Amino acid sequence: MKRSADQRAYFTVNAILAGVILIIMGYSGFYSPDENRYPVPCIHEKITGEPCPSCGLSHAFSLIVRGRIDEAMQWNSASLRVFLFFSVQLIMRAALGVRSLLTADRLKKTVIADSIISAVMALAAFYPFLRSLWLMLF
Repeated sequence: MKRSADQRAYFTVNAILAGVILIIMGYSGFYSPDENRYPVPCIHEKITGEPCPSCGLSHAFSLIVRGRIDEAMQWNSASLRVFLFFSVQLIMRAALGVRSLLTADRLKKTVIADSIISAVMALAAFYPFLRSLWLMLF
């Protein structure tokens, strides 16, 4: 079965996004929340001395991966919704990537639906950060 360039491109995009999400999840699983030695510091906090809306997200993700949801919510109240966004996106990337290789039927409609669903999910997941930014600007 010969695959079209569109199928291969959509599969590649899904594979790359799934890879990035797996790296994020791996980072969360690798670094222990008990040791608190994360290699990526918060630049905003380093410069201003003030925590930003996403401060504690790495720590919270590490706690969520270990099933310690209540503690994660104490580190960052938006952590669970962002983690769920990445988890659902990982499943979607895998499913849609495989589907794109198996069939070219309705690929354009699939891409449009994927884009809309992913955009709505991203807005819902990252709304607390966007809201904080908007409040700071106005």
